[in-house]
Amino acid sequence: MSELVIVESPAKAKTIQKYLGSGFEVVASMGHVRDLPKSKLSVDIEHNFEPTYIEMKGKEDVIKDLKSRAKKSSRVWLATDPDREGEAISWHLAQLLGLDTEQNNRVEFNEITKTGVQAGMSHPHKIDLDLVNAQQARRILDRIVGYQLSPFLWRKIRRGLSAGRVQSVAVRLVVDRENEIRAFQPREYWSIDAKLTAKSSRKVFAAHLAEVDGKKAELASGADADKILKSLEGADFIVKSVKKRVTSRQPAPPFITSTLQQEASRRMGFQARRTMKAAQELYEGVEIPELGAVGLITYMRTDSLRVSDEAKAAAAEYIKGAYGKQYLPATPRTFKTKKGAQDAHEAIRPSMPNLTPDQVKDSLTTDQYKLYKLIWERFIASQMANCQLDTVSAEITANNCLFRASGYSVKFDGFTKLYVEAKDGAQNDEDNKELPPLTEGDPLKLKSLDGNQHFTQPPSRYTEATLIKALEENGIGRPSTYAATVSTILSRMYVERDGKQLKPTSLGEVTTELMKDQFKQIVDVKFTADMESDLDGVEQGKTDWVESLRKFYDNFEKTLENAEKAMDGKRLRVPDEETDEVCDVCGKPMVIKIGRFGKFLACSGFPDCRNTKKIVTPTKGFCPLCGKKIILKKSKKGRSFYGCEGYPDCNFMTWSTPVEDRCPKCKNTLFKKGGRAGKLVCEKPDCGYERPL
Repeated sequence: MSELVIVESPAKAKTIQKYLGSGFEVVASMGHVRDLPKSKLSVDIEHNFEPTYIEMKGKEDVIKDLKSRAKKSSRVWLATDPDREGEAISWHLAQLLGLDTEQNNRVEFNEITKTGVQAGMSHPHKIDLDLVNAQQARRILDRIVGYQLSPFLWRKIRRGLSAGRVQSVAVRLVVDRENEIRAFQPREYWSIDAKLTAKSSRKVFAAHLAEVDGKKAELASGADADKILKSLEGADFIVKSVKKRVTSRQPAPPFITSTLQQEASRRMGFQARRTMKAAQELYEGVEIPELGAVGLITYMRTDSLRVSDEAKAAAAEYIKGAYGKQYLPATPRTFKTKKGAQDAHEAIRPSMPNLTPDQVKDSLTTDQYKLYKLIWERFIASQMANCQLDTVSAEITANNCLFRASGYSVKFDGFTKLYVEAKDGAQNDEDNKELPPLTEGDPLKLKSLDGNQHFTQPPSRYTEATLIKALEENGIGRPSTYAATVSTILSRMYVERDGKQLKPTSLGEVTTELMKDQFKQIVDVKFTADMESDLDGVEQGKTDWVESLRKFYDNFEKTLENAEKAMDGKRLRVPDEETDEVCDVCGKPMVIKIGRFGKFLACSGFPDCRNTKKIVTPTKGFCPLCGKKIILKKSKKGRSFYGCEGYPDCNFMTWSTPVEDRCPKCKNTLFKKGGRAGKLVCEKPDCGYERPL
């Protein structure tokens, strides 16, 4: 009789089967097998929040097969994912299959490699009931909030709305940011910038006014700037002081779940769900020539920065061979995990650091390759030597004014030879250019002196990357939930994308204001973070899960009762968005409404006129097949693509973005393909023109 090993996915089963051999049978549960039924609350609040689980619809054949195989096996091993959700799946499987939860039948694989599988099988343990209870507590809490609060929103705003413990706070962050932007009052200020050259060099460098009469330069108007400019007419610019030093830059740590999602968004425009899908595939196993099925990265749901000594040694060996000994730090680098993080797994890293992205490129999909390259480069760079910079800062006097200039040159590139972390927002590199040789007392030649008007800028809207960062910094949700949270608030139409930015819809704003008025704690950032800490205490065995739920529910129940009284007979209206389009039935203006399936155009004369239309977003491009307009469309999964407005007569479609530029060969629209280092291509058949961006 063989031993049965149950994992979650077929891809993972295939990879593990290769390492365990013929004495084992590895099968997949296809994720969860039991859950709370969708049709009712299924939580007995009066009796310690006892949940009622049922076998999930569509899983009947899977469950029947697992029971049959378990009966025929000499032993059953539960090898679901090594996290809270995976522990709960193992517990549910144990209940279904009649396994003893006191037996050491739970195994975990931090990486799906031969050594990772062997290590997991050689260290079996009991199902961690604290972890299971933490998952149950979160699931029940979310069910209570969703099933008792959502009907209230249906009655007071419109049917089909949902509320959630984490999603409602995420929407509030987006709404609050939008309100900050609206309330922002720009303030004018001016700068004075000099372009100078030294006598020893023709190189022009920039210096900025810092002080006037020994005080910080604060120019509130053009008149202030003109006064300074006039006082500097004919002034001598002299180097007052030069300070030189060597500074070090450390590499960024290897990825955790949240930072991987943020960096993939910044660099490649990946949505969090897309990132996690590719990461899951890399973890579960990919067919590589001469290696077979192998997991290329460690487990991708983690908030620990810990790295094994073996992985550090493997990285050091690769760095020494590829770049030279000078690119290794004096001692292997260790990164400190933030307080409160779960340390069950390592940071996200390549399972075989010597396996470069180029070596596996032909075996991976485009998304898998891009993500593996990002993870591999980030990890290898994290184990490399610091970057050394020669920095120079100079003070320059002119009459009663003090100007400052700074710059740097790279003394030793270190980790930057391989990887530099991306930053949010545009970066101004003017001040970071190398300065010419400067010596105290040197006269400088003025090339230009300009006053420049500026206005203070409102805070930026969140992007997916910065929203995830805000959730993490505020302790809202956990890294494993961020992708689902962002997807939920978008699919529920509380938030919409505007390019890379996230902005609230009118529905999101009305719902959030109601929640802030009537359910202050549910959308309170600190309260939600404290609740998250309580749930973490359950996971660590420090807090009783029933007590944690009781503490929340007693207050929630009273709040719901008070809200029902306060809102009795009231219903809130979601304002329509006005447009310039005219109804082709009655001639009245069309407005944008939000329905169950997204935004649509409707006649403002409703109910007298019930005319509706799909919203068409035109682009600046024209179809290369028929010449009609190209319009922006959405796939079923919400991904943007472009198609001919003449569909179905013309079936042209593309994922590439049409631009204003025209092809020099055939005069048709050009399309932007790829990211920052992409290219412009002509998609007219048989043309073939392309050029770099």
